[in-house]
Amino acid sequence: MSDSPLSVYPVKPQIQATAHVRSMAEYERLYRLSLDNPEWFWGEQAKTLSWFHPWTQVFDADYDAVDFAWYSGGRLNACYNCVDRHLPTRGDQTAIIWAADEPGVYKHITYRELKHDVCRIANVLIAHGVRKGDRVCIYMPMIPETVATMLACARIGAVHSVVFGGFSAESLRDRIIDAGCKVVVTANVGMRGGREIPLKTITDRAVDGLSLVESVLVARRTDKEVPMRQGRDHWLDDEMRKQRSTCTVEWMGSEDPLFILYTSGSTGKPKGVLHTTAGYMVYAAFTHKTVFDYRDGDVYCCAADVGWITGHSYIVYGPLANGATTVLFESVPTYPNAGRYWQVVDDLGINIFYTAPTALRAIAQAGDEPVRKSSRASLRILGSVGEPINPEIWRWYHDVVGEGRCAVVDTWWQTETGGILISPLPGVTPAKPGSATLPFFGVKPLVVDPESGKIIEGNGVSGALCLSTPWPGQARTVWGDHERFKLTYFSQYKPYYFTGDGCRRDEDGYYWITGRIDDVLNVSGHRLGTAEVESALVAHEAVAEAAVVGFPHDIKGTGIYAYVLIGAEYQDRDPAQLEGALKEQVRHAIGAFATPDVIHIAPGLPKTRSGKIMRRILRKIASSEYTGLGDTTTLAEPEVVDKLVAQHRLRFPSKE
Repeated sequence: MSDSPLSVYPVKPQIQATAHVRSMAEYERLYRLSLDNPEWFWGEQAKTLSWFHPWTQVFDADYDAVDFAWYSGGRLNACYNCVDRHLPTRGDQTAIIWAADEPGVYKHITYRELKHDVCRIANVLIAHGVRKGDRVCIYMPMIPETVATMLACARIGAVHSVVFGGFSAESLRDRIIDAGCKVVVTANVGMRGGREIPLKTITDRAVDGLSLVESVLVARRTDKEVPMRQGRDHWLDDEMRKQRSTCTVEWMGSEDPLFILYTSGSTGKPKGVLHTTAGYMVYAAFTHKTVFDYRDGDVYCCAADVGWITGHSYIVYGPLANGATTVLFESVPTYPNAGRYWQVVDDLGINIFYTAPTALRAIAQAGDEPVRKSSRASLRILGSVGEPINPEIWRWYHDVVGEGRCAVVDTWWQTETGGILISPLPGVTPAKPGSATLPFFGVKPLVVDPESGKIIEGNGVSGALCLSTPWPGQARTVWGDHERFKLTYFSQYKPYYFTGDGCRRDEDGYYWITGRIDDVLNVSGHRLGTAEVESALVAHEAVAEAAVVGFPHDIKGTGIYAYVLIGAEYQDRDPAQLEGALKEQVRHAIGAFATPDVIHIAPGLPKTRSGKIMRRILRKIASSEYTGLGDTTTLAEPEVVDKLVAQHRLRFPSKE
């Protein structure tokens, strides 16, 4: 779309500016200050937390080793900051509203009730041998016990590793082993969109034969009975009843680990991204309060899953550190119909609502009627996260859902960043549909030429998106492999952090995220390495080779397109049957969300004479772009391209 002033949504006067920043002039002044004097700036933000012992140094770095430390010498506890410190003034205030999968079913949990649940679970973990520094795997649905378990780990200094409940047993097992988890916390089942997810059964397969897992704690989501292995498996509620509702807080060093969260990379093995305590907490709390203009008494809802970083930062740690009322949404946006989100908004009086473009696209397909059946009068701020939002959906979100009176904050950030890096500030930043707009305080983006590696100055430019200065919420390392952390994020465009995304900086200095430029797909807001899917496919006995690329998808944003070469002995197999088997293979190896949308049984792959697969060509064919394929005469088998194009055209004639 055009970058002309006509495309800018000006600040509406009825939208009050954020309590921190009231004008663009003030944003620019504070932004410059945050870059010119970062230690003073971030020292001031840290004062909003409660510290057992103050820090002695705001920031320290060994740039050669890519090692950063924030608030050195300080001691604090994330759980204390999210729960205990609020009790004198907010003990009876609702901390969490659980919106169950069943429509209209809600549970309100006060800060005092949350503290008691957290302490009981913390004591359960201690009784099962968990100590400071031990890792606990959490494989649970979106229920209150999940948040309480995360906070319980933080309370006693254990490191939690939350695994999204959509992952397969194999993926769960890999993460348990890599993190060295001695306890796994799960549920008998999960409920999602009216469907029952057999979490305990999946967990049993994942931990089968693993001597390192000493205990499996099982929350009761429903009354469904599941097999329980004597000595290892324990019902969480039974164990909690044995424990007191008080538990001593473990005071943590600022750089002590808080959690590990696995994210897909361009190689097959997921990376255990490690976030530490102080910097992450400061950044999560500050960005939550500022980007969402959070005000005391607001009802805030981030409709993500705690299995991903969005849920960590903007369902749990950021909102609770700010003493907010945060909504835990268990269901899906289309269950039982496309009006579900807005029913929850009306039922709970939600003021701030944060979701992914994928969810919005799915709802918008049902038209405006499901939206207009609701009032949504309580809404003030609308947020978008997980992937670039297409301008048409941005306008629908703003004009139909928000009725033109709500600010839309289109946020860009990553698992590794810990919190939001580029976003408008509501009531301050004029918005452009589809643009994440301007950097947050202390964040200095760079546009780098992918070919030369040189910084591209000025506006009206495109390239690789890098970051030139550290910020407190930044991940510190990859669990057990700091060298991989350095190679993944700091080797391509030394000494800068490479995000893996491409971007455009328009004539006004606004940033437009153009998507991944490495071998990672953003599918429905979930990062998924192409190598992971390829490895899952090649594990099937029929597959000799596989190449996975992304293609535009109306709902998911990016779909998964898999080209597979079949072994000679399977050439006569029914293609439809084989495609089904390969999709099931990926579901089993990774999870349902990684299932390829298209399996293309290919006669060959376009390779250079040195054997490199030309993924650029595969991406274009998958996207039905048959022109601009470049010079194919240098390929080892140029005729393969024509065959692939012919097959794709035959299968998708409507895409012409």
